[in-house]
Amino acid sequence: MLGVMKATKVMAYQDKSSNMSPRRIRGRQWRHSRTGTAVVAVLALLLSTTAWFSLVFSGTTARCWHRFKDWERRPQAFSWSRRPQDRSSYMLHSPTSSPSAPSVPDLPFLTNTSLPSTGGELSVKHIVFGIAGSSHLWKRRKELVRLWWRPKDMRGHVWLEERVSPEEGDDSLPAIMVSEDISRFRYTNPTGHPSGLRISRILLESFRLGLPDVRWFVLGDDDTIFNVDNLVAVLKKYDPSEMVYIGGPSESHSANTYFSYSMAFGGGGIVISHPLAEALSKIQDGCLERYPKLYGSDDRLHACITELGVPLAREYGFHQWDIKGNAHGLLSSHPIAPFVSIHHVEAVDPFYPGLSSMESLKRFTRAMKVDPASFLQRSICYDHNRHLTFSVSFGYVVQVFPHIVLPRELERSERTYSAWNGISLRNEFDLDTRDPYRSVCKKPILFYLKDVGREGNATLGSYERARGKYDLKRKVFCFPQMQLLRYVQHIEVLGYPLGKNWHLVCSTEDVLQTKSDKQ
Repeated sequence: MLGVMKATKVMAYQDKSSNMSPRRIRGRQWRHSRTGTAVVAVLALLLSTTAWFSLVFSGTTARCWHRFKDWERRPQAFSWSRRPQDRSSYMLHSPTSSPSAPSVPDLPFLTNTSLPSTGGELSVKHIVFGIAGSSHLWKRRKELVRLWWRPKDMRGHVWLEERVSPEEGDDSLPAIMVSEDISRFRYTNPTGHPSGLRISRILLESFRLGLPDVRWFVLGDDDTIFNVDNLVAVLKKYDPSEMVYIGGPSESHSANTYFSYSMAFGGGGIVISHPLAEALSKIQDGCLERYPKLYGSDDRLHACITELGVPLAREYGFHQWDIKGNAHGLLSSHPIAPFVSIHHVEAVDPFYPGLSSMESLKRFTRAMKVDPASFLQRSICYDHNRHLTFSVSFGYVVQVFPHIVLPRELERSERTYSAWNGISLRNEFDLDTRDPYRSVCKKPILFYLKDVGREGNATLGSYERARGKYDLKRKVFCFPQMQLLRYVQHIEVLGYPLGKNWHLVCSTEDVLQTKSDKQ
């Protein structure tokens, strides 16, 4: 009887289940699946939380955190404690490994025991130059270095990828050094050249030489021309005991956008203080491995300096000169700042008409040495009775406009050139520019430097009229305006030494005080 009752209950339950609607069956299955998903999610959360706590509170992570806090409190000490390791442990990662995080190891074999002396006035003897060159181009490029190098007063080296045979007269040039092998570093930029790695380490190798009484390291290319006296004058503004990074960006917006607006371009010159060079010497090789995709040397150096938190101190006298063609527009409108350097001098037309590129550069540097502070600085004069404007760029050109041109227009660079990429549009350049005059009667008559010398305490420059393709048109179409200048062939400019603060405008009080003193 009991068995019959159980069978009846089972049959009743089966009949009840079979009578359930399909919607209720799907709802029950959905609730079961949702519960299972929730269980899996909770278990995954518990596992991930456990893993995170084990990582955070592990001994390795705690040691790294304490090291970081110690470095943060003393940014210039870099006193990172490390367990004794073999030098091979400092080898770079293999190409398949991912780059490590920035670190500042204390490498004893990179230490320079020669500390900079900050006593006494800065001179060129406190500067070490590192000139990047190529053994294939050195025979030609050394003549450019010879134009500005002073063998008896200056210290520095030309760094090449391989040894070259010495020639007669090379004793008046910087000593040749062969860069270290860079094959262990990765370079993955598809458009650049691995020589950028070698050149980026010139600062490191110069620092390792341990030369005494060094305050500044100056980096440049073998086609860079430096105005050494103005370089020293500019560096006197800075404290060599601090970490300082000085230079200038490119004239091209495209170049600055690709690299960085806060980067000192190497062709225009890069200045590194001794403390910054010391800090870089401890991290640079490891830093280079973190940036295999960068293009050249100056962007790699900038990346490592950025890791140290040192900003760029921009000086307007450093000129990368990423331009081609006629450089007249830049040379005749130099900013109110000491002229320090130019680059790519072989890529532009000769500065002075009728001369070769090298002959022009010899005249250019001769004028630069006669009066370094006044070189390329501009004076604007007016003859209101004859409606003439004179724009004098000392050591280069005198422009005579047959009409009145206001200073605000003259301070803009006339676009006689194109950027390194061939673009000559106004928006391509990172400086104020203006279009050349289209009217022949508005174009200036140009008088280029012929000779320059000293006259006692003053400088006398002789400028000669240039023959241009517009001379005949001027005679025909601009007769009234050009009649006064028709027979003028030479202009002489007498310049006096600039004051120490020549670039500062005196205040109204100073002017009134001067007038009252004279009364």
